[in-house]
Amino acid sequence: MFLRLFARVLWLSPVLLTACAAENSPPATTSDTTGDGIADIAGDTTATDTTGGCAAVHVITARASGEAAGEGRTKALVDQIVATAKQSVTRAAVDYPATLTNYATSSATGVTALKTQLLAQIQACPDQKIVLAGYSQGAHVVLDVLGGGGGSTLGALTDPVPAAVANHVYAVVTFGDPRHVTNHAFDKGTSTHDGMFPRTDAQLQVLDGIAPKIEAYCDTTDKYCDSGTSLSVHVTYLDRYEAEALAFVMARIGE
Repeated sequence: MFLRLFARVLWLSPVLLTACAAENSPPATTSDTTGDGIADIAGDTTATDTTGGCAAVHVITARASGEAAGEGRTKALVDQIVATAKQSVTRAAVDYPATLTNYATSSATGVTALKTQLLAQIQACPDQKIVLAGYSQGAHVVLDVLGGGGGSTLGALTDPVPAAVANHVYAVVTFGDPRHVTNHAFDKGTSTHDGMFPRTDAQLQVLDGIAPKIEAYCDTTDKYCDSGTSLSVHVTYLDRYEAEALAFVMARIGE
């Protein structure tokens, strides 16, 4: 059965409509011509290695809200992956707004962008081991791609990528995800409360199915992932967990 990926448009709820900007680009045209369940991409392949010199590992990072374009604070972890791995590693960042004032639109744009980027990377380098990393809003984006997104104040529900795509992802590390929900196998850290935009049961069921690939860090009192009051906790995960996250990624991809 041929699987197709359709870009979906997320509509802001009235709660987050303030300062909305029309930042979504037109959806990429997709079709599955190979029968492997992975849509062929005709669209933007920003930051994707399509040179034919595919590395063994490719790391894609989604930055936190308000950070300048690029890898953001997660760069420190990616640097360590590159330095530690004996395999060749390439790296890229998701091109999306990462803004707070129109959060629902920004995160939805990020989900669409990462889906396109991930699929294009797989098409270009089908034997690559993909690593996904995300911080704060970037964590939201990464896990929405894998588990499905939207719902409630975040707008229309969107589907996760097909299993044939998720199978190319070897490791996922996220920090301070505002969609965090407690008591799941992939949860790491000390959090005891859900985040600002908890995922639906259906979305969590998908992520639970690939839990061995994921480490999602959230600590108690974090303003966004634990519904607490501390911004300091939210911005300092790599101070506490960089070594642990690195060890997890290396175990997943092999040195």
